[in-house]
Amino acid sequence: MPLVKRAYHYRFYPTDEQVQQLAHTFGCARFVYNWGLATKSAAYETDKTQINYVTLSSKLTELKKAGEHHWLKAVSSVVLQQALRNLDNAFGNFFKGLAKYPNFKKKHHKQSATYAASAFQYKNGQLFLAKHKQPLNIRWSRPLPSAPTTVTVSKDAAGRYFVSCLCECETPLLPLSPKTVGIDLGIKSVLTTDTGWESGNPKYTQRYELKLAKAQRVLAKKQLGSQNRLKAKRKVARIHAKIADSRRDFTHKLTTQLINENQVISMEMLRVKNMVKNPKLAKAISDSHWGELARQLQYKADWYGRTIVKIDQWTPSSKTCSCCGFKLDSLLLSVRQWTCPQCHTVYHRDQNAAKNIKAEGLSVLAFGERVSGVGLAPTSCAR
Repeated sequence: MPLVKRAYHYRFYPTDEQVQQLAHTFGCARFVYNWGLATKSAAYETDKTQINYVTLSSKLTELKKAGEHHWLKAVSSVVLQQALRNLDNAFGNFFKGLAKYPNFKKKHHKQSATYAASAFQYKNGQLFLAKHKQPLNIRWSRPLPSAPTTVTVSKDAAGRYFVSCLCECETPLLPLSPKTVGIDLGIKSVLTTDTGWESGNPKYTQRYELKLAKAQRVLAKKQLGSQNRLKAKRKVARIHAKIADSRRDFTHKLTTQLINENQVISMEMLRVKNMVKNPKLAKAISDSHWGELARQLQYKADWYGRTIVKIDQWTPSSKTCSCCGFKLDSLLLSVRQWTCPQCHTVYHRDQNAAKNIKAEGLSVLAFGERVSGVGLAPTSCAR
């Protein structure tokens, strides 16, 4: 069984004293992150030098000794060091082309603080953080497989507190399955398989759209800086949190079902960031959660010994006949069914695309990367 790192996410309910201590901790971590970002940006603009984590850490020690920043000593130093490590990772992702340039953290957005192993204790099913006298009141929805190596405490915009425990554990591989599947991503149904099964689309954004619009109108009429505006803003955040949680839950159940049932999953490699630039389809595409679905399929396949084969997005899967191979010159998005002029087979657009994606994926899996560049090599290997 492979040894993997998994994060276990729980909600907890802090006491009044813990709320104040966590607020101070979040503020200090946010300040150090923003200070480090400003320092690195200023140094690069001045003489094109890159300040690494070690240099920033030494500068932070000098900053804490200064009289005007003595309040940084009231929180665990590990949290402040982890904030600089997170900043260093953010710059690393930026230079690798995986993310945009780091932004400054804001007070009213999601807050988080990371504790390394030396800054917390986990014993007898209780979690004690540094500088906290009492353990966190955590709702243990499932037991931890081992003692956590890293703990991240966060507070979202809706005012809810969560703790994420990173643990090293053995994940048993799923038994081999003879089934393979090709999936086509869509808007009316999040995905359609080559057998014609459709997952449907709950459309949570549309479901809560009127309620969200009403709450946003109430928020727009509140006076800036008032407590009533803060309450209205919290209500809007709770609606957004409900939409995000429901969408994430649907995606997890869908990807788990696909991983449990199939040994090989073939899918298109879509550029979701480019597709949401279409103003008419942006909201529907975002609500379908395609990017998160692909991400979950990938890491779950790595955990449980499944294979994901990603097909190039320019593969003409929808307008190619899966029976005889005839290819249409064009096919409008509004056309959901079409008849092949050569073999006279009537096709459902999405099911036909899923069949072609499956055939392409199995071909790539058998022969490796296609010479024409249409197919891509599998991203994870079967046992």
